[in-house]
Amino acid sequence: MKIAVVGATGLVGGEILKVLEERNFPVTELLAVASERSVGKEVTFKGKQIKVIGFEDAIAAKPEIAIFSAGGSTSLELAPRFAEAGITVVDNSSAWRMDPTKKLVVPEINAVELTKEDKIIANPNCSTIQMVVVLNPLHKKYKIKRVVVSTYQSVTGTGKAAVDQLFSERAGDHSKGKVYPHQIDLNVLPHIDVFLDNGYTKEEMKMTNETKKIMSDDSIAVTATTVRIPTIGGHSEAVNIEFENEYDLDEVRQILSETEGVIVQDDPKNALYPMPLTAHGKDETFVGRIRRDESQPKTLNLWIVADNLRKGAATNAVQIAEFLAKHELVGVGAEA
Repeated sequence: MKIAVVGATGLVGGEILKVLEERNFPVTELLAVASERSVGKEVTFKGKQIKVIGFEDAIAAKPEIAIFSAGGSTSLELAPRFAEAGITVVDNSSAWRMDPTKKLVVPEINAVELTKEDKIIANPNCSTIQMVVVLNPLHKKYKIKRVVVSTYQSVTGTGKAAVDQLFSERAGDHSKGKVYPHQIDLNVLPHIDVFLDNGYTKEEMKMTNETKKIMSDDSIAVTATTVRIPTIGGHSEAVNIEFENEYDLDEVRQILSETEGVIVQDDPKNALYPMPLTAHGKDETFVGRIRRDESQPKTLNLWIVADNLRKGAATNAVQIAEFLAKHELVGVGAEA
């Protein structure tokens, strides 16, 4: 299968190439695609150097699937053009997520809704993906009323320049261009994406709105506080879940341990719980600190960690591509 990775020179683009290789996706030809300023550069895939091509050449080459990680404005402009050429787009940006005509997909939850007619498929926000993978099986069993989530998000979620800022500050160099409005090293910023009129950030509202859409249930109340911390390797979340029905803690652990893509790490007496350091480079979502909220009935606390560049972005997108390939839902020139 001919695959294009659009934004191949970026942080997530590089991770997509790595994940395609590691998961042995059936790539017959890989197109590394980026903006004009990167054309001619090279990326590595399966030990080979591949020259970066521009958008027009990529469309002309007619890959079956194009995995986009090139930002929202690029996606809004180019995804429809790829789709018109019969290419199925899996998009990592926020551009299409809340478009009612587009599917917002976490494969373990709702890939079964995909059809050949879906030519632009949205990949959810990184923080949302890892949370809903854990919420969904619990919702099916106990019915979720309300979720309160606070996130602790890696600088890798902002991109390479943010990682550079962190390590420059750590080395004592504060002269380089700043991605964040404040120092990030030895600091915590309760500020991810832009602030909206309601006092929440765009990232916080993404978690609220995307959760409802992915889980196909507008009755779930979600409130979020998203925070940037000076780590790399993954995003962490403290999640408080209020259910309609009573639950059993052992049953919760059993349900989660049997959930595809979830690993339970919950032995606090032996200091075993999920951390960004141990989630780094892995595709699974890790959950621990599973305990009853003693302040109100039918309410659960847990801690969720996942590598935001993997399950939060690249891996989820590649899993969507795998589903499309397996179920023969792609094909350039196929009638929509």
